[in-house]
Amino acid sequence: MKYQLSSLKRSMFETFQNPKYSRPALNNLDQKLEKYLNFKNGFFIEAGANDGYTQSNTYYLEKILGWRGILVEGIPSLYNKCKTIRKKSSVYNYALVAKNFSDSYVEMHYANLMSVVEGSLKNSKSQINHIEKGLKLQDIKQTYAIKVPAKTLESILDEFSDLPKIDFFSLDVEGYEVNVLKGLNLNKYKPRYILVEGIFFDEVNSFLESSYQLVEKLSFHDYLYQIKE
Repeated sequence: MKYQLSSLKRSMFETFQNPKYSRPALNNLDQKLEKYLNFKNGFFIEAGANDGYTQSNTYYLEKILGWRGILVEGIPSLYNKCKTIRKKSSVYNYALVAKNFSDSYVEMHYANLMSVVEGSLKNSKSQINHIEKGLKLQDIKQTYAIKVPAKTLESILDEFSDLPKIDFFSLDVEGYEVNVLKGLNLNKYKPRYILVEGIFFDEVNSFLESSYQLVEKLSFHDYLYQIKE
């Protein structure tokens, strides 16, 4: 009931283009992004979309600035919520992988906003600690493992016959960021801006630096890149 009331209140404010309840991003990232993305009717990608609202870096863009885009979430229960909340955009239930990933499925471990792909944090101790921290911070009783269909981001984009230019790509997949980037041809699809939650910053930066320049560190682990002209 509480969620329904807050959702209704948010929708009422959004009807009048009032963003009071429409800036859910962690560390005020959606507000910090405004100086780069403050225009109407853009196009975004959000990988690690969760329920489409909680800590979303693109919710404000869609609901207030009229953007649309692509959201990808691996956990089925969160994907279903995202479909309900983000009706203007295309929502997919996949775990995004690199092009050389050979399996059809990826194992994920549920911790809501801190859900992880098996092996994404380099060693089992780090993974266990990450999941346990996620459960504690979010008051979740237990985790579970689930097999999620694997797909490259490029293969999703290839399905669109009239894909607009990509203004913004938000990437937050708890340590699996480089693998997701390896599933996208950045010479073919060229997001103007890429925001990465960089648990492994050096690896991400090394992968992007030939085509993108780091323009701002927006939080202690969120890095904004702009395509090199």
